[in-house]
Amino acid sequence: MFALALIAALAVQPPATDSSLDGTWRSPGGNTIMKIGPCGESSCGTVAWASDRAKKDSSKATSQLVGTALLTDLHQDKKGRWQGKLFIPDQNMRATAKIQRVAPDELKVSGCAAGKMLCKSQIWTAFSGPLPTDTSVPAPK
Repeated sequence: MFALALIAALAVQPPATDSSLDGTWRSPGGNTIMKIGPCGESSCGTVAWASDRAKKDSSKATSQLVGTALLTDLHQDKKGRWQGKLFIPDQNMRATAKIQRVAPDELKVSGCAAGKMLCKSQIWTAFSGPLPTDTSVPAPK
């Protein structure tokens, strides 16, 4: 009976993982590297590096992609899920963001545009080391 209760208790507990989003993250194609960290009472994600292609794609929305906050007003709810706002510069669009750490070195970033039934998700990977100096090619993994 005790073993059954122990198994049931373990089944409902979430896995012990770091739920923090803080760190440096690489976009799936390697065209952007973002740093996520505290911004006042919430967290935000700011572009730390961008390839020439990413800069060109976003030029209609922002003249300076590096330094632009793409994720803002990030808050963690009681269940450990992160939510906030996402700016998609190449489409000059804002969306509701949901972010989840799916592995120690991976974030699932999901965004749904308001008023549109358009939702997309991407897996961002942890990036360590110095930022690339060459902006003509994607950032290495």
